[in-house]
Amino acid sequence: MQPRTKAVAAERIGDLWHLTTLERFAGAQPRTICARILINAGGPWVGDVLAVTQRRNVPASIRLVQGSHIVVPKLYAHDRCYIFQNPDKRIIFAIPYEGDFTLIGTTENDYVGDPGAATTSPADIEYLCQAVNRYFSTTIAPAQVVWTYSGVRPLYDDGASEAQAATRDYVLNLDEAGAPMLSVFGGKITTYRRLAQHALAKLDRYVPAEARHHGDWTGRSPLPGGDFPVQGFESLVNDISREYSWLGAHHSRRLARSYGTRTRAVLGGATSWASLGGDFGNGLTEAEVLYLMREEWAEDAADVIWRRSKFGLRLSLGQVSALESFMARQRARAGAA
Repeated sequence: MQPRTKAVAAERIGDLWHLTTLERFAGAQPRTICARILINAGGPWVGDVLAVTQRRNVPASIRLVQGSHIVVPKLYAHDRCYIFQNPDKRIIFAIPYEGDFTLIGTTENDYVGDPGAATTSPADIEYLCQAVNRYFSTTIAPAQVVWTYSGVRPLYDDGASEAQAATRDYVLNLDEAGAPMLSVFGGKITTYRRLAQHALAKLDRYVPAEARHHGDWTGRSPLPGGDFPVQGFESLVNDISREYSWLGAHHSRRLARSYGTRTRAVLGGATSWASLGGDFGNGLTEAEVLYLMREEWAEDAADVIWRRSKFGLRLSLGQVSALESFMARQRARAGAA
């Protein structure tokens, strides 16, 4: 199944869910998938998923809260973070970001509308600039902002009067009126692994015994590429620098930080920069882009330069255009195969 495949319908038939999906490429035909369990982890779209399944009486709800961030040229030389208490009781942070920048966030405002359409407003930018200027000797203005991003958090609605006071806890609702459906309300990215563990525990009796996980397993199971000791990052960088001496220290560290032990899969048997294919700028090579398309479901330039990395802070419009053209050609070849 391709990324960004849409679930257009779902219904219970007997002991199974029948989910109708539609891939987004031209000429795609609906496809039906059968499953014993349906997990609604739609984030801010959790209500939309419930609508697709034709459920109406939902015992829990979400509160959509928009958070906006700005990125500016770095405000200080060291690698530490700051957390500030604002007069309106909001918490603001400043974090070293991508070597040459500082990330500042976040606003918290109730949001109504399509979560995918959330954008950082001029008021959000001004608010964050003013917040930081209360504390730093180096002040910033909106004109110095090089990038912004905004997202919508699906917080569980606990009745708090202010967005920043709403709980960050999550609620798991299990609908057992036929084939089970588990809906996730609330939560945040920093607790996603614990949330997943609790979700599986709630579904335990529906999962075959041989597929069950027991105990606090998330703390012992590394993410892809993370199978090295907690204090072993520098050793990994040194190993990569030694194995691929032509990379140089900067690129060895950047790749190790991005891919961990999978860096070797990105580089493959390359013996020089030239063997990695074209360079779209700042060390983003064809080999890395092909890896992202093959292993991490990247489909377009935005996936690569923003969602899988932050190369968008460094590439020119011409370089991004060249990347988009390269990926389009690769998609066409894959479709013709």
